[in-house]
Amino acid sequence: MRVIGEPAAQARPTSPAAANLHLAKVTPAARRDIDYAALDARLQRMAAKPNMVGLAVGIVENGRITFLSGYGETVAGSGEKVTPETVFRWASVSKGVASTMVAKLAEQGRVKLDAPVVNYAPGLKLPGGAEYQATVRDLLSHRLGLYRNALDNKLEEGQQPALLRLQLASLNAICQPGTCWSYQNIAYDASSDIVARAANMPFSDAVKQQLFDPIGMTSASMSREGLITARSWARPHSAGRRPLEVLEPYYRVPAAGGVNSNIKDMALWMIAQAGGMPRVLSPSLLQTIHAPVVKTPGERGRLRKFLERVGDAYYGLGWRQYDYAGHPIIGHRGGVSGYRSLMLFDPQRKSGVVALWNSSTSQPGGLEFEVMDMLYHLPFRDWMELDKVPGQPAVTPQAPEEPEATEAIAAEGSAGGGVRAGR
Repeated sequence: MRVIGEPAAQARPTSPAAANLHLAKVTPAARRDIDYAALDARLQRMAAKPNMVGLAVGIVENGRITFLSGYGETVAGSGEKVTPETVFRWASVSKGVASTMVAKLAEQGRVKLDAPVVNYAPGLKLPGGAEYQATVRDLLSHRLGLYRNALDNKLEEGQQPALLRLQLASLNAICQPGTCWSYQNIAYDASSDIVARAANMPFSDAVKQQLFDPIGMTSASMSREGLITARSWARPHSAGRRPLEVLEPYYRVPAAGGVNSNIKDMALWMIAQAGGMPRVLSPSLLQTIHAPVVKTPGERGRLRKFLERVGDAYYGLGWRQYDYAGHPIIGHRGGVSGYRSLMLFDPQRKSGVVALWNSSTSQPGGLEFEVMDMLYHLPFRDWMELDKVPGQPAVTPQAPEEPEATEAIAAEGSAGGGVRAGR
């Protein structure tokens, strides 16, 4: 009992992680626009497709998780069910983690986004000494002047990223830095060096300390070991349901494709990116990484099935931006051998979808647009092509393939050669 006149004890400030605990719970009361029964029925049909093994999906509405579900198996024929706790690989959705971490350090005054990249990642060498001209912002927006996926084949053969970043200097440039867009993995991972130097600790430790732990992402990791030691983890498979080995190369470029987590933690990451955790990711930081930097017309070619809805496409810092039926949305997709991932959200509504699956098929990719159609009350389209009859045209007429319409995102091949997957 406090004596009158005695000063009250000051309340201890809660940590961001403690403050965000309530966001990790599924909150049906936040449901507004998504038809969850219809969505669940379609996801069950998707999981039963012959090229699928396991699938995990999360929905966020109004800044709260409203749906988490697993479908299928962690290993084909095993009977071990995928649950919301099953860990998968994010592949290139990891790029948004790296850009967020660099922007966090910029907010702390440790990095300048418009300074030459050589100031912070001296191990990155570009044709003609362009590392003195290219900025950190150019690095994070894939505007270094290199051809697409430069030297990824060497990474897949087992060569070390640090040596490959030196070898980039021997390539022919396709443009001056900052003047064209071309997707990268090895060069992009120079951002992990930037973080390690500026934070004075390994990239994975900095991300855990400043992002994953405050957000409450308890399953997240950035190593092969982190994946295969999880209590429940999804094994990779080919599109023919053949089990594959978990390969190491793209864990060696963690900023480009190294994150693992369960679907719950991926949904929490999306909530933070949509502005739901301002103590961890400030509005100004989100504006920095989400702002469109460069137009990517080739992306519309890759999304040609969805052109009825998809307008202009851009790339920011580790994130894609789209006009979808007049709504600005943000996201990314990823793929490594045997795994695929997606994230797409409306930052104004703080609503969106995340999905992870453990086979090399791209068919579930239409899920993100089916969810957006529900969110905006648009007419139904079979974007996942569950009702498509073999031999019939796709849901919309095919547009001609554009240059740069495919980007190889962290796709790992067997010893016989690299396998490319467009994301």
